[in-house]
Amino acid sequence: MVPLYRTQCGALKIDVLPTKPNVNLMEDEIRSQQWTHGLATLPGMDSRTRIERNRRSLQIALGFIWLIDAVLQYQPYMFTKAFVTVSLQPVAAGNPWIFHRPIVWSDHLMIHHIVLWNALYATIQLLIAIGLFWRPTVRWALGISIVWGIAVWWFAEGFGGIFSGSSPFMGEPGAVILYVLLAALIWPRPAESDNRSVAQSSPLGRFVPETLWAVLWGSFAYYLLIPANRGTQDLYNIVVGMASGEPGWIRSMDSGIATLLNHHGAEFSVVFAVLCVAFAIVILVPSLVRPALVVVLLFSLAVWLVQDFGAMLTSQGTDVNSGPLIALLAWAYWPVARTTRSQVQVKSAQPAIA
Repeated sequence: MVPLYRTQCGALKIDVLPTKPNVNLMEDEIRSQQWTHGLATLPGMDSRTRIERNRRSLQIALGFIWLIDAVLQYQPYMFTKAFVTVSLQPVAAGNPWIFHRPIVWSDHLMIHHIVLWNALYATIQLLIAIGLFWRPTVRWALGISIVWGIAVWWFAEGFGGIFSGSSPFMGEPGAVILYVLLAALIWPRPAESDNRSVAQSSPLGRFVPETLWAVLWGSFAYYLLIPANRGTQDLYNIVVGMASGEPGWIRSMDSGIATLLNHHGAEFSVVFAVLCVAFAIVILVPSLVRPALVVVLLFSLAVWLVQDFGAMLTSQGTDVNSGPLIALLAWAYWPVARTTRSQVQVKSAQPAIA
């Protein structure tokens, strides 16, 4: 039986049917508010679903980067002793003795059986990529990538030059440690209703990812301003040094960038350092996170241009370098729209009307 409600109009009492809420108007109003605030989303997709979709997309993107790294590691040059003497041994310089000796030991171990060891290294990276593409093995792939990344950061990158004063434009603090950070941030885990990004929904919680973000960008600012990197010609020398072995069109690009930086390295270093400090702080201001991350994406592109796309076209590059990883980190911190109470009410009201 349909319930009746009694209302009074003057002296006359009338029984009327209850009115149904106009859900279509409510949905239209919500969508209008979403577009106004830049939060338009797919129908029926709440914030947790969007975070899970972003996380899966990041896992696949990281898988493609590991795949590129594996292909680069299978290059003929990597199976020669020159890979050890030219690419690996120099990274030991500048590290404290306790870290320097294990790097030298690993280089001596590898050079005597270079074909075997390099084939193993390349295959590990290939398996990590495949594991990230296949959802059931994502956790295994991420776990292996974290252990492998820390080992490579030590023995093959010499801690990314943090002890020798490297520049962010040369990959400081080491591209592979960014793989490790990203793997921790995109580890599969059910998102909570109050999470605003993939990073916040990670097992690290909310405070740790924000702290790591601030430390990363603070380190960029610090290394840009140390005396070894803020000279008038330091950035110019970095760009010119990257051009060796590159195709003609990349050398032309390097020439243009070097001309821009010539005798202005100090000014550019200060500007970039100020930007990095701003990036470190702005993560704490929700209203500014999106525009700041857009600038971070542009910054990552600038870094990758200076890095000559990781020297992938020289036949001696081992990875994509840090530029793309910075972009993926920005994506991991990108805030998604939360599901509002009005949206929940609309969804709960829809079945009653159908």
